[in-house]
Amino acid sequence: MIELGKYAAPVLAAWAISLVLLAALIARTLMRNAAARRALESEEARLARPAATAKGEQPHG
Repeated sequence: MIELGKYAAPVLAAWAISLVLLAALIARTLMRNAAARRALESEEARLARPAATAKGEQPHG
């Protein structure tokens, strides 16, 4: 293993904090992406319904 000497604790702590923050940012990005996708699909479905009913078609759902 790599010898870090007297700086082992601060270096490893910095790496650990960096990895935790990076994982948190990735998780937040994925969750916000999923929420935005759901909102967009909902809005697209809402906007598509009146157009379908105006043509005399039955709305789905």
